[in-house]
Amino acid sequence: MSETYDLAVIGGGVNGAGIARDAAGRGAKVLLLEARDLANGTSSASTKLVHGGLRYLEYYEFALVRESLKEREVLWGIAPHIIRPMRFVLPWTKGLRPRWMIRLGLFLYDHIGGRGALPGAKSIDFSRHDAGRPLDPSIRSGFEYSDGWVDDARLVVLNALDAAERGADIRTYTPVTRAQRVEGLWRIETPAGEFTARALVNAGGPGADDVARIAGQNPRFGLRRVRGSHIVTRKLFDHDYAYIFQLPDTRICFAIPYEEDFTLIGTTDRDHTGSLVDPQAGEDEIAYLCDAASTYFAQPITPEDVVWTYSGVRALVDDGSGKPEAATRGYRLPLSDPEDGPPLLGVYGGKITSYRHLSEAAVDELVPRLPALSGRPWTAKAPLPGGDFPKAGQAALIANLSLRYPFLGEEQATRIARAYGTRANLWLGEASEWSDLGRQFGAGLTEAEIAYMREVEWARNAGDILWRRSKLGLHMSEEERAGVKEFVGA
Repeated sequence: MSETYDLAVIGGGVNGAGIARDAAGRGAKVLLLEARDLANGTSSASTKLVHGGLRYLEYYEFALVRESLKEREVLWGIAPHIIRPMRFVLPWTKGLRPRWMIRLGLFLYDHIGGRGALPGAKSIDFSRHDAGRPLDPSIRSGFEYSDGWVDDARLVVLNALDAAERGADIRTYTPVTRAQRVEGLWRIETPAGEFTARALVNAGGPGADDVARIAGQNPRFGLRRVRGSHIVTRKLFDHDYAYIFQLPDTRICFAIPYEEDFTLIGTTDRDHTGSLVDPQAGEDEIAYLCDAASTYFAQPITPEDVVWTYSGVRALVDDGSGKPEAATRGYRLPLSDPEDGPPLLGVYGGKITSYRHLSEAAVDELVPRLPALSGRPWTAKAPLPGGDFPKAGQAALIANLSLRYPFLGEEQATRIARAYGTRANLWLGEASEWSDLGRQFGAGLTEAEIAYMREVEWARNAGDILWRRSKLGLHMSEEERAGVKEFVGA
């Protein structure tokens, strides 16, 4: 049996990685155990937004929106390479939400979290706006407001990396089979051996109820598992604005510029009852998203236009809401009673934008029970790896990378800067041409980058590399993807 950890975290999604980072930075010896890859589930299957959640105002989730808007600014500040501002366009159509309601909602959205660095909302005329060109000509006016884009899977990886650099032990592909209190400690069993810890965090996401049972506990909060599916098509428009569409069933749908050459459309909200491993979008969900986008775009979108889909299962606190989209995106952090023995903290619910604040609150809960922990929060101002540059400085970062490595070209310099930030040189090294980076696999992926992902970022197989550490699989042919799989052996 290995040495005893102060804190063991089960779950390598954004909340688990965030808690591991926060606790390691406060002096705890931390172990993170993930059954598969980091961000393998929900945390790599989001709509890729750091946002307040405009539609949550409709459900009176004012505190959640306020927290999320504040966190939007904080996260942009600590990770300006993987997070960037984005302007959203909301077309207005008769028969749906009235103009006054949208104006009021946008006014609250601009002010409820305090005015940050992003520009505010305004009304727009589509006959004079770039975003009007792809729309149905009957749609003449709307609104424009600010939110943020995030590379969700890399957000998880960078939190884990920062945790590791502060002493945390990150173990992927290490499922927990049993956890029990033994002689004042948690004894945790895995196929790789046993571990002991003074406290345990259940950050299992949609599997949190299952983790609780493995630990011999009755879940304190019921989870509502809601599947969100997305479709990706070839690029539907040539500008940088994203769209938020109102739908007749009162839901909303996003259409977002994605990976330079594509458009991301989503999401659905369906109660999920199947396996949590590799959930798939149903044909009806694909058709729903195509129809939703076709309602607004002049050119209809059909399932034949879809080049990729992905689905994630959200872990929402079951608050009894009738519609899945109305279920709260808030979170609960139940902590076991002292008389039960070593502490067990559960993480139920939450959303990617609030992960840092949730992590801070979770560690705060454990401070009185874990002497190794300092009570001083620190993550709001400490950059994530590669993010140590001004939040408005991404363009300068790309320009500097292009200057140092001119062979990359603008497209690859942009991709690499947005993934690795100031740490890109750790694998680019002294390269002066592509051949210095080893074998070329397509879409700019090289042997040197794969080596970095495997040696530093815990990537093990082609899926980890092509769909989570990057989205280069979307740009590759089937033959090129097979070449990566053959090279890494999985």
